[in-house]
Amino acid sequence: MHVETLRRYPVKSMLGEEVVRSEVTERGLAGDRARAVLDVTTGKIASAKNPRLWRGLLAIEGARVPGDEELSRMLGREVRVIDVPPADAEFERSVPEQVLAEGIEAEVPHTVGTLGGASPGGTFFDFAPIHLISTSAVARIGALSPRGHVDAVRYRPNLVIATGAEGFPENAWTGRELHVGDEVVLRVIVTTPRCAVPTLAHGPLERDTEALRTVARHNRVPVFDMGPQPCAGVYAQVLRPGQVRKGDQVRLGRVTT
Repeated sequence: MHVETLRRYPVKSMLGEEVVRSEVTERGLAGDRARAVLDVTTGKIASAKNPRLWRGLLAIEGARVPGDEELSRMLGREVRVIDVPPADAEFERSVPEQVLAEGIEAEVPHTVGTLGGASPGGTFFDFAPIHLISTSAVARIGALSPRGHVDAVRYRPNLVIATGAEGFPENAWTGRELHVGDEVVLRVIVTTPRCAVPTLAHGPLERDTEALRTVARHNRVPVFDMGPQPCAGVYAQVLRPGQVRKGDQVRLGRVTT
């Protein structure tokens, strides 16, 4: 296995950028989710997981963010870009099945989450600082989709890992160490339950509801106490920091507790 792609997302829920190398600390890839958009009215962090309000973030390059006034105009709400999360920062996650059933403009039920359940304090990650997906999983989703293809960027991974196995090999990585290159060691925590974000337009990529529907049909995995969820990829924490590069070898290590 090896690192096929490295990506970081300078502003939460905005478009990311590919890099050829990156320092990795307990806070993830350097510059990843370094900032976020704050909804001034509600005090919540803007997240495209609530497509009705925030799908427009996925049309904006995170590396070239306009000023707060222009951004507010683009998004239709008063916002500002912040680099330190408020205490007990929250975000909204629309129920994915309801988004699929009723559309991205419908006001559907949502849950409210707090940032960084498995991340260091002061970060903007929904859960963990590293998200990985395998080329096998991306290929399998694409093959099963009526569209015949899916783009890995829809799942917003930090690392795309080139794998030879078929199907969803990362499902079996939970609880394992993952050694990336000569320095970095990750601990895989859990498979990644998917929200509505993969279905949304990402920059020039048009909406693709099958990016979630196909996963829901073919890869439901138990996640903590939530029961089987549509999953693609895995979340990980950083056990040992260092530098990663595109092309670095990746190997599975011991089971951790």
